[in-house]
Amino acid sequence: MIRAFDPGAPDGTNASLQSAISADGTPKEDETYRVPPRCGVAVRLAEGQKLAIINTHGTQVCDFWAYNAEDLDEHLSMEHVHTALGTIFPKAGCGLVTNRRRVILDFEDDTSPGVHDTVIAACDHHRYRQLGCTDYHDNCTDNLRMALIAIGQRAPAIPAPFNLWMNIPVAKDGSIRWLPTVSKPGDRLTFCARLQCIAVLSACPQDLMPINGDAGQPTELHFEVTSH
Repeated sequence: MIRAFDPGAPDGTNASLQSAISADGTPKEDETYRVPPRCGVAVRLAEGQKLAIINTHGTQVCDFWAYNAEDLDEHLSMEHVHTALGTIFPKAGCGLVTNRRRVILDFEDDTSPGVHDTVIAACDHHRYRQLGCTDYHDNCTDNLRMALIAIGQRAPAIPAPFNLWMNIPVAKDGSIRWLPTVSKPGDRLTFCARLQCIAVLSACPQDLMPINGDAGQPTELHFEVTSH
C-alpha cells in the first residue's frame, strides 16, 4: 500500500518545534523576538499590523512565507507575484499577492540594497542529500513545517519562499549564481498585513554554499510587530 504524502510532516526535527512566541503565534506589539540560527518561527498578524524583519548580523538569508490565517490553502505565491508585478525582483512599495491573486502583504520598506530572491525553492532533506549529506540536515522546508506545528497549525503545501536578502543574480542567458548577501547588520524589511495571516520566518541553515556569508555560518534573525 502506498502511503499518502503529508506535506506538513517534517523529515527531521530541531528547536523550531519549541520556537513559538505564544501558543497560537500572536505577538506582543513593540517587542523584539528572536529567530534562532537554523530554525523557524511563525507569527500571527492582524490586518494592518506591520512586521519588521531584521538581518541582525547582515549575512543571514530569511526564507519567508505568509498564509491566510483563515484558510491556509491561500498563501503568498512567488509565481503569482511575478505575474502581478512583471518582475522577479519585488521592491518596497509593491503589494505581494497570494495564489488567489489577492494582496496579502504590502512590502513597505527596505533599508538594504534590495537584493532578494523569488526563484529558488526552499532547501529540504532531499536537497541536502544531493549536496552530499548522509545524515539529517536542518532545512527551511522543515523549519516551516515545525514552526506551524509549534502554534497548532499544519502546512497544507510548501510554496516557494520569498528569500529575503538571498543574492541569486540572474544572467541574460538565464543562468544563476549563489552569492553571499549584500546586506549590512541591522538592515530591516517592513511588511504590512492586508489580510489576517500567519507569517513564517526561517533563519536559513545553508552552510554548504556561501549564501549566508563567505564563512558559511548561519546566524540569528530578529523581528518586531507594530500597529504604527
